[in-house]
Amino acid sequence: MKLRVLAGVSALVIAGGLSACGSGSESSGDSADGRTTIDVWLMRDSVSAEFQKEFVAGFEKAHPDIEVKVQIQEWDGIGEKVTAALASNDAPDVIETGNTQVAQFAQSGGLTDLSGKVDELGGGDWLKGLAEPGAYEGKQYGIPYYAANRVVIYRTDLFKKAGIDADEIKTRDQWIEATEKLNSSGTQGIYLPGQMWYALAGFIWDEGGDLATGSGGDWKGALDTPEALRGMDFYQRLQSLGKGPKDADEAQPPQAEVMAKGQVAQIISTPGGANVVTENNPELKGRLGYFPIPGKSAAQPGSVFIGGSDLVIPAASGKQDAAFTFVKELTGDAWQRKLAAAMSYVPNKTTLADAVASDPGASAMAAGAAVGRATPNTPGWAAVEAKNPIKDYMTAVLTGADAKSEAAKASAAITAAMKTGS
Repeated sequence: MKLRVLAGVSALVIAGGLSACGSGSESSGDSADGRTTIDVWLMRDSVSAEFQKEFVAGFEKAHPDIEVKVQIQEWDGIGEKVTAALASNDAPDVIETGNTQVAQFAQSGGLTDLSGKVDELGGGDWLKGLAEPGAYEGKQYGIPYYAANRVVIYRTDLFKKAGIDADEIKTRDQWIEATEKLNSSGTQGIYLPGQMWYALAGFIWDEGGDLATGSGGDWKGALDTPEALRGMDFYQRLQSLGKGPKDADEAQPPQAEVMAKGQVAQIISTPGGANVVTENNPELKGRLGYFPIPGKSAAQPGSVFIGGSDLVIPAASGKQDAAFTFVKELTGDAWQRKLAAAMSYVPNKTTLADAVASDPGASAMAAGAAVGRATPNTPGWAAVEAKNPIKDYMTAVLTGADAKSEAAKASAAITAAMKTGS
C-alpha cells in the first residue's frame, strides 16, 4: 500500500526506451544479440530516475545475458490493470505492487509461488510488515522491496521552549504528558485529524487487538474487542490535545500545510511530510525533528502500519529465471543499502537498519518498522478500505457517541465488506 507522502521521493521521468507490456514466451522479445529481455512494471514515484538508471546499468553489467525494459505505472487503477495482465498470456515478467495488494493478486492464481526461494533471499530477516502481506495461504508470492511508515514530526524550537527532550519520550504516557504541556498559548500540542485510521491501527495493535481477525478463511471485524477499544480510547485522548477536525483525515486539509502555519507542535506522518512543511513555510527549516511513535512501554516503539512495495513474478511470464534474478538483485543487501541512501526508505530487512542511521527521519522510521505490521491479509480487505467504516466509527466516538456500540456497528460493517470482497 502506498503511503500518502513518502520520504524524499522525487518524480520519475523516464528517458525513453520503454517496452510494451508483455513478455510473451521464453524466446519472444529477446534482443537481437541473444540476450533475454525482461519487462518490468515499476510504480510512479517509487524511486528516482537516477536510482533506476543506476540499478538497471549495474544489473545489466552484472548479468550481460539479460536486458531490462521498464514501464512506469500509475497507482490509480493499477489493481485492475495488474489483474488483467495476470489473466493474460502477455504479462510482464516482474511487477511492483503495494504490499497489501499481494493477497488480492495471489488469490487469482496468477502469481509465481516463491516460497522455495525465501531462504536464498534472506527472508528470515525481512520486515514482517512487508513479508506477511506478501504471503497468501501459507505461500510466499511477494518479495519485500522497500518500506515507509509514520513517525512523529515535531517542532524542535517549541519542544525546547517547553523544556521537553524528545529523546526522552519513550512511552505513550510520556507522549501524552509532553503533548499536554505543548498544548497551550495558542499552540496545538498535536494536530491529529479524527479519521487517521492507520494511526489508530497502531494503537490497537499495541493493545493486543486487531482491525479484523480470521480463522479458516472466515474473517470478521474486531473493533469491538476490549483491546481495540483501549486503542481507540488512547486515540481520543491524544486527538483532544489539538484542534484537528473530527470528521476528516490527514489529507483534508493536508496536515503538513496546517503545520506550516506555525501553530502545531507535532504531526504523525512519514518523514517526507517535513519537506512539505518547509516548502510551505521556509522559516521552519532547521526546526523540525523526528522520533518513532512511542509504545506502551519503553521496551519498544509503538506499532505502525508499514506501507511500501513487494515485487511479484507473474505465473504467465516465460522468463522465470531472469525475472527471479532481477528480483534477487533489487531486493538484495547491496542494492537495498543504495536504495535506502538514495530515497530515505527503510530497507527490506531489519539487519539493514544501519543503512539509514545518518538520516534522522529514515532512522526514526526504521525503529518503528522493526515492529511494524500491515492490514489484515485477506483479499477482502480492499472492500473494507473502499467503504472504510473505520473512519465513520472514529468520528462518531470523537463526537460523543458510545464507543462500544459504535465499534460493534463498525465491526459488523467490516465483516460484511470482507465477505463481499473475497
